[in-house]
Amino acid sequence: MTTAFVLVHGAWHRPSTFDLLRVELDALGHASVSVNLPTAGPDPQGGLAEDAAAVRAAIEAIEGPVVVLAHSYGGIPVTQAAAGLSNVQQLIYLAAYVPDIGESMFTIHGVPDPEDSDALFPIGDDPHSLLYADVPSPLAEQAVADLVEQRVQPWVDRVTAAAWRTIPSTYIITERDATLPVALQERMSAHTKQVRRIATSHSPFLFQPAEFAAVLDELSSR
Repeated sequence: MTTAFVLVHGAWHRPSTFDLLRVELDALGHASVSVNLPTAGPDPQGGLAEDAAAVRAAIEAIEGPVVVLAHSYGGIPVTQAAAGLSNVQQLIYLAAYVPDIGESMFTIHGVPDPEDSDALFPIGDDPHSLLYADVPSPLAEQAVADLVEQRVQPWVDRVTAAAWRTIPSTYIITERDATLPVALQERMSAHTKQVRRIATSHSPFLFQPAEFAAVLDELSSR
C-alpha cells in the first residue's frame, strides 16, 4: 500500500506552500494533503489545541499508512496531534521544533512567555533571506507575498503529548538555515531516531521540490 503524506506548514504560511512538493510526491505515487493551521491566516484563530486538532483530523481522514512531514513551527502541533495514532508510520521533522511534554516554542528558546499571548507576531523585515535564501527570486517573491498573519498563542502553549516517543521519527537538518540555527536543530534532533542533513536553507520544498520529494520517498520506504 502506498504511503500518504500529511504536510504541516510552519508559521506565517498556508497549505499552498507545499503545492510544488505535492506535484512531485504525486509523480512518485504518493497521495498527500496539506493541513490548514488555523493560527496562521488572514484571520488567524486559536492556539496549539486548534492547530493540533486540524492535524489530527487530517491524519484520521486517511486510510492506510501515513507519514507526517512537519516544517518549522509545524513540529509543535504534529508532536501533539500524532500521539496515539496507529496509522502514522513515521514523523519527519524538517528544520522543525521537536518539543517534549511540557515544552513550548518559547521554552525551547529559553525565553519567558510574552505578556500578551493574544497578539500577532511580525514576520520581520527580510523574510526572503530568512525563509527562502536559495529559492529563485520570482518564486521567493511570490512566497513572501503569500505569507499571512501568525498568532503568538500557539508558541506559548505547552504540549501535553510527544508523538516522537512512540512513533519512528527522522529529523532533517537544513545546513544553510537562517531562521532556525543549525545548533538548535541538532539539539532537537536528539529526540528522533535518525538524522539527515541537506545543504539548503529553510524551505527545500520550494528550492528543490523534486529532489526533496525523492528524499521523502526514500525515507518513507524504510
